[in-house]
Amino acid sequence: MKSNRDRHVLSEINVTPFVDVMLVLLVIFMVTAPLLQQGIDVNLPKAKGKDLPPEERITLVIKKGGIIYMNDNPVSLTQMGRKLQAISKLNPNVFLKADKDVPYGFIVEVMGEIKEAGIEKLGMITEPKISLK
Repeated sequence: MKSNRDRHVLSEINVTPFVDVMLVLLVIFMVTAPLLQQGIDVNLPKAKGKDLPPEERITLVIKKGGIIYMNDNPVSLTQMGRKLQAISKLNPNVFLKADKDVPYGFIVEVMGEIKEAGIEKLGMITEPKISLK
């Protein structure tokens, strides 16, 4: 008969279940991450530049058909001008995203409305240009 002194305590942790759970979570996050991107789908032009820090700002989006969105809400050109004029005293940063297929004349017209509303800071949002060197 074996005595109690011959028994050893097994103090190793089995990490296999932990690894299995982590791999499942990794796959779930990899599948769902692209779906979490919200906003209006716009085909942006590509340009060189640095990323801007995310902050509270007004974003104007011009879709291919000439539809204007102000912070994800559709507005007409005159409504946009009135809303921007009402908040121009706060001197906000306004960023413009325009589909690359929108006519240049319409973009200039929207930019003119923005400047006429009293907005001094207007930024253009583009996709980063990828260069293979």
